[in-house]
Amino acid sequence: MIQQDVADTKRSALIVTTISSFLTPLALATVNVALPSIGRAFSIDVITLSWIATAYILSAAIFLVPLGKIADMYGRKKIFLLGIVIFTFSSFLLGISINPNMLIIFRVIQGIGGAMIFGTGIAILSSVYPPGERGRVLGINVAAVYIGLATGPFLGGVLTQHLGWRSIFLFNCPAGVFIMILTTKRLKADWAEAKGEYFDIIGSIIYSIMLLSIMYGFSRLPSFVGTILIIGGIVVMSAFVFWEKRTKNPILDISLFMTNRVFTLSNLAALLNYSATFAVGFLLSFYLQLIKGLKPQEAGIILVSQPVVQAILSPIAGRASDRIEPRIVASTGMAITAFGLFLLAFLTKTSGLVYIIACLVVLGAGFALFSSPNTNAIMSSVENRYYGVASSMLATMRLLGQLFSMGVAILIFALYMGEVKVSPAHYTSLMESIKTAFIVFGMLCTGGVFISLTRGDLRKK
Repeated sequence: MIQQDVADTKRSALIVTTISSFLTPLALATVNVALPSIGRAFSIDVITLSWIATAYILSAAIFLVPLGKIADMYGRKKIFLLGIVIFTFSSFLLGISINPNMLIIFRVIQGIGGAMIFGTGIAILSSVYPPGERGRVLGINVAAVYIGLATGPFLGGVLTQHLGWRSIFLFNCPAGVFIMILTTKRLKADWAEAKGEYFDIIGSIIYSIMLLSIMYGFSRLPSFVGTILIIGGIVVMSAFVFWEKRTKNPILDISLFMTNRVFTLSNLAALLNYSATFAVGFLLSFYLQLIKGLKPQEAGIILVSQPVVQAILSPIAGRASDRIEPRIVASTGMAITAFGLFLLAFLTKTSGLVYIIACLVVLGAGFALFSSPNTNAIMSSVENRYYGVASSMLATMRLLGQLFSMGVAILIFALYMGEVKVSPAHYTSLMESIKTAFIVFGMLCTGGVFISLTRGDLRKK
C-alpha cells in the first residue's frame, strides 16, 4: 500500500508539473501571434503592444526568486497550487478585458502565477523522484516546455483567426482547473525543507526595484528619463549584491558567482543567449502578418518550425554533453544561433517563406545544441546542496534574458517609429526596426560564443 501511494504521488506530480510546464510557455507563445489583432482591436501603438508581451515576463522575473524561497519555507505544494489559481483566474480576466491597461495589469498578475508555477514545479519533481529516476522525469518536463513553445504560435494563430484573440487566454482556464483538482486530491506532501528560515524581505524589495528600473528605463529610451532609470537600476543592483553578501538567509546566493567560474560564465552565456533569441517570435509575428500579409494561423504555422527543431534535438544535445565537454557543444550551438540571427537580418519585403523557415530551423538547431549542454554544465558545476540555488539562478537568467530581449526590441521600435499606431504608412520603418534588431541580437550572440568558450572545462575542474 505504501509503495502504491508513493507511485501515485510520483505519477500525479509528474502529470501536474508537466501540464503546468506546457501552459506557462504557451501563455508567452500564443500572445505574440495575437498582438497584431489586439493592436487593431484597441487601436494602440507598437510600444504598448510590446508591454502586453513584456508585462508577464517582468512580473515573473521579479517574483521568481522570492517566491521560490517562500516555497522552500512554507511548502512547495502550497505555492504551486496558489500559482495555478492565480494563473487560471488571471487568464479568465485577460479574456474579458475591455482596454489595454486591463490587459497589462492582468498580464502582470498572470506572471506572478507563472513565477509560482515554474519556481516550484522542478523542485516538486526533485523532491518526489530519487536521483536515479530524476533525469528521465526532468527530461519529460523540459519536453513539455518545448511542446508549449512549439504549439503556441500555431494554436495562437488558429484561435485568434477563428475565435478571436480573447480565446488564447480563455484556453488556459480548463487546464488550470484540472491541475488544481489533481494537485489538491493527489499530492499529499508539501516539501518545506527550509521551514523556519528567515525571509529576506529587504533583499526582495531591492531586487524588485532593480528589475523595474532597468526594464522600464529601456522602454523609455532614448529619453533622459530612460537613461536615468537604467543607471539607477545598475546602482540598485550594486546595493542588492552588497546586501545579499551580508545577510544571513539571502534570496539569491551571490557566493556561487564569486567562486565558481564554470557556474558564473555558464549563467552569463544563458543570459546572453536568451537575450538574443526571445524576441525573435515577437519580431517575426509583426513581419509575417503586417509586412507579408499572412493570417495569424499562417504566421503561427511558420513560427512553430523553430521550437519543433528544439524539441527534437535537445535530448540528443544533452546526451552529447555527457560525452563531450559541455562548453564545446554549447558554444557550437550559440555560434549556429548567431548565424541564424544574421541570416534574418537580410529579410526584405519580398523574402520567401522557405528562406524564413530555413532561418528558424537554423535558430532551433543552435538553441537546442546550446540549452541542454549549458544546463548540464550549470547543474554539474555545483554540489548537491546547491541544486535548488543553481536551478533558480538559471531560471532567473532565462527570465532576465527574455526581459532584456524585449527591452532591446522596444528600444529599437522607439528609435525608429516612436509611439505611433502601426499602419501601412509606417511599414518601411517597421521593416528597418526588425532588421536592426536581428543585427543587434546576432552581435549579442556572437559575444556569448566567446564567453561560453572561456568558461573552462567542467571535467578538468
